[in-house]
Amino acid sequence: MARYRKKPIVVEAEQFLPWTGAAGAILLGFPVQRDDRGPYIIIPTLEGDHRANAGDWIITGVKGEKYPCKPDIFASTYEPFQAAEDDEDDEDDGIQSGPLP
Repeated sequence: MARYRKKPIVVEAEQFLPWTGAAGAILLGFPVQRDDRGPYIIIPTLEGDHRANAGDWIITGVKGEKYPCKPDIFASTYEPFQAAEDDEDDEDDGIQSGPLP
């Protein structure tokens, strides 16, 4: 079987921390809901609706889509990115240093 490596891309992400907002607030563009498991938001994705619980990361993909990611998976998959000063305007490297559309 052939093996593949995930392409290195830069994404934007925010951690869902509902305790920093009021009950019923809209965080990350989604209304905060609550049930017996605690606060959560529902994120519509290409694969259907996904629940994001407190502490989950909300990632904005390369095409502007949003999807949740559990903290342990996020920590093992992503690391902070800082664009080099000379790379900020370089559009040929395939890395988008500004906000995603």
